Amino acid sequence: MFGGAPTEVQILGLYIPPLFVAMTAGLLLAIVLARLFNRTQISRFFWHPPLANAALWLLATALIALFIISP
Repeated sequence: MFGGAPTEVQILGLYIPPLFVAMTAGLLLAIVLARLFNRTQISRFFWHPPLANAALWLLATALIALFIISP
């Protein structure tokens, strides 16, 4: 019934929830995108850059979790 979605991911003998993996990957992607936005000066259009970075992390996590944790 729930054969497609992983319930746990094993890394070095440690069982980790897939959402934690998605959050970590989303954070790394958000850091890369934030540095890219700073380098290309796109971040100057943000009213509050830390809030934009948090939203970027949320969006990156949601997109990665959509592929890792499929229904």
